[in-house]
Amino acid sequence: MRTHGVARSIGLVATAALAFGAVGGASALSSIGGNISSSNGLELVTDRPEQSVPDPSDPNAGKPLNVLVMGSDERGGENGHEVAGVEGMRSDTTILLHVSADRTRIEMISIPRDSRVDVPACNTTNGKTTAPANTRFNAAFANGATVGGDVDSAAACTTQTVESLTDVFVDGFVVVDFAGFQNMVTAIGGVPICIPEAIDSPKADLQLAAGWQTLDGAQALGFARARYGVGDGSDLSRIGRQQQLLAATMNQVLSKNLLSDLGQIYGFVDAGTRSLTMSDNLSSIPSLAGLAFSLKGATSGNITFMTVPNAPDPKDPDAKVVWTSEADELWAKVRADEPVVAPAEEEPAPETAAEGGAGSTDGADAPSSSDGGATEGTGATEPTPVQTKEAGKEAFSAADETAQCG
Repeated sequence: MRTHGVARSIGLVATAALAFGAVGGASALSSIGGNISSSNGLELVTDRPEQSVPDPSDPNAGKPLNVLVMGSDERGGENGHEVAGVEGMRSDTTILLHVSADRTRIEMISIPRDSRVDVPACNTTNGKTTAPANTRFNAAFANGATVGGDVDSAAACTTQTVESLTDVFVDGFVVVDFAGFQNMVTAIGGVPICIPEAIDSPKADLQLAAGWQTLDGAQALGFARARYGVGDGSDLSRIGRQQQLLAATMNQVLSKNLLSDLGQIYGFVDAGTRSLTMSDNLSSIPSLAGLAFSLKGATSGNITFMTVPNAPDPKDPDAKVVWTSEADELWAKVRADEPVVAPAEEEPAPETAAEGGAGSTDGADAPSSSDGGATEGTGATEPTPVQTKEAGKEAFSAADETAQCG
């Protein structure tokens, strides 16, 4: 697993929350610069002294950062239950992105849209206030949009709700239109992903055979949005697929070395910034660049995807969920900037019996294999397959398997 640039690609992949905005803004400034006549005369200068380039500065250095990432969908249909009869702007995808103070951990916590929660009253841009209600979590976004009439109000109400429920300070937010995600996937040539069972979801216009598939932009969007005709039809199942898709997209970005290919990264960034809304305190290009640079040492094993612990709602078990006491423990860890999942303990390497010495207890002279497989003539067995994690229900890292396709 390649680890260089992981943090910056996570910023790109996690709906362009961090580094994506930085590079996108830089591209925008570059376009503005086109208004100025330029000269390439410096290319003629030779034998130049080495230029000193300072590392970008992270304005939030030394403190944790929490960014609320929301996927906005203004179309009806596949997203299932309407909120209070409201057609139009909704958010069926909400992720709290936590970056540790020491910049070694990135944790993405999905919040189920069907969580029954207390949504507080929210201020909107037109001066009106939404009414508080005990309802589905995604009513916060929809109600803010309906009363305020814009995405700013929708995002603010969702932020207000998250802070009220978790007591976690949200440093900023990012809202990405689903169409923008589709364009980003297209820009990188599709995303390879394991499909363990065939998918037939007419509502999402998605039909996929079982096995390894490379999803194009439209298929990736359908995969992220599909709820019926795939899995158990639950929102949690859909959350799991969204988490798998984010991890797979990240791995595709790394495998193609996209971050060092200016042509590819421009297409990726251009596709995403066309449908990106970011809180103004996050939209500073130098600040984002500094944050991205500070995350350069993060590894895929320290990038965690998980869902808020939940259980069926006793009042409506077939349609809603409620957060469990484990959710309280989760938010306490986020507030304390502690790992939300305990680091996996490394298992000791299995000993290989010495050739011809089945009863030997001393492995010092046991033959070894340089490729980790069975050693010829020893009868050693292949390593036990990696246990997959159930995305959407179990926490997993970007280095874990969540499906097997052979």
